Amino acid sequence: MDFGLDGKNAIIGASSKGLGKASALELAKEGVNVVLCGRNAEPLKAAHEEIDAAGPGDVISVVADLSEEAGQRAVIDAALTKFGTIDILVTNTGGPPPGRFEDHDAAAWENAYRLLLASAVGMINGVLPGMKAQKWGRIIAITSQAVKQPVANLVLSNSVRASVVGLCRTLANELGPDNITVNNVMPGFTRTERLTKLTGGSNDFSAFERDIPLGRVGEPDEFAAMIAFLASNRASYITGVSVPVDGGWIKALM
Repeated sequence: MDFGLDGKNAIIGASSKGLGKASALELAKEGVNVVLCGRNAEPLKAAHEEIDAAGPGDVISVVADLSEEAGQRAVIDAALTKFGTIDILVTNTGGPPPGRFEDHDAAAWENAYRLLLASAVGMINGVLPGMKAQKWGRIIAITSQAVKQPVANLVLSNSVRASVVGLCRTLANELGPDNITVNNVMPGFTRTERLTKLTGGSNDFSAFERDIPLGRVGEPDEFAAMIAFLASNRASYITGVSVPVDGGWIKALM
């Protein structure tokens, strides 16, 4: 399917590995020029080389921490200097540490806020003027199935990611007249380093798989396909939605 993305420009947060990298790779294969970012130079360099080889478009990468305003600015400035306008923004960061409510102090809550919500606000602010000027844009937030059905022992993620959904649903209303769509994608348990850490490094996913109707964890490229679709012209009438890519784990009717 031709998604009509050839020559578009995209920033993908936390794209040195995991779901961010998979999303960037999928967009690159569709002909998108991609801006990668991550906190660690070595995995970011490896991702850059892999993605550059996979697609016809340009790839740039910026070492940056998106939980900090300076990191957000560095990525946005590099992207605008190279491409002029950003058409697609995929907000994404790593997840906060696991734990129950009483395991986390005030600093942990502040860090989770900066990591998950403040990073999204800062990146959206950076790309929005160009999207509004050209009357076209795609803002896609990578959140979690936890915003729909909380995951045990992940109180920070459950709580703060839900605020990202509130932000994006509000923006969908505000930015619709500018032909900018705003959507959330809710990944389920997917084969990434993050999930491996949640197993204590065992890679035994059976505890997760027993609650998934499809009987297995997801693959990063299965998730990335939804990102590419929502970024595309084929999704031009879809905005304000939260789409699960979870193998059926969420049990709610809607």
